Amino acid sequence: MKTTFNLFTQLLIPIFALFSFTVEYAAGVKGIISPAENAGDVWAISGNISSKVTPFQGAFLLNDLKPGTYKIIVEGKGGYKDYVKEGVVVKDDEVFDLGNITLKQ
Repeated sequence: MKTTFNLFTQLLIPIFALFSFTVEYAAGVKGIISPAENAGDVWAISGNISSKVTPFQGAFLLNDLKPGTYKIIVEGKGGYKDYVKEGVVVKDDEVFDLGNITLKQ
């Protein structure tokens, strides 16, 4: 009986550990940048918190953001200006879609 109890306890510990980790934030910002080849990194900044992603073929998704108000910056390359959008409100469990972003020269 003691062996069965020890085995049962040893199986429960990894199961509890597995389910004790949760994703705190499922919020994010996404968009599509054109011209894609002139898009650098994309930043989300809120106070002293920042997150960065490199777009792939012009598309980006900044995920796992804490809910709040962000400034989104798309770095322009090759003579294109940075795109800046302030006041982007990110809510918990939602992805804010910036839609199509056109970089200007």
